Amino acid sequence: MNFFREMKNTRIFKTPFASIYPLYIQKAEKKGRTRAEVDAVIFWLTGYDKQSLQQVIEKNSDLETFFAQAPQMNPYASKITGVICGYRVEEIQDQLMQKIRYLDKLIDELAKGKTMEKIFRQVI
Repeated sequence: MNFFREMKNTRIFKTPFASIYPLYIQKAEKKGRTRAEVDAVIFWLTGYDKQSLQQVIEKNSDLETFFAQAPQMNPYASKITGVICGYRVEEIQDQLMQKIRYLDKLIDELAKGKTMEKIFRQVI
């Protein structure tokens, strides 16, 4: 990984989850999906529940902390494949960046109308 890329990653890692969460909701709602579905996707990927997610938002935790303190990353997350932001998620080397992009990819799939069963890789 080159220096400039590391600097860019550091910036996203320090971005508060609370500033990104409303963007996820907005993206989903524009396409007829709900906040509850966005939350379900986050819960599935990270193991957070409604209360613990709210605590993360209230604490203004950054993305690095959000993923570091995730109760349980879903073991099926590695089944998330495809391109997001010009990169194949399954090929991203940095584990934290990969987790961030996994979440981005799932929200994109939600906004594109995929069923929850497909988003959850049929392992509900």
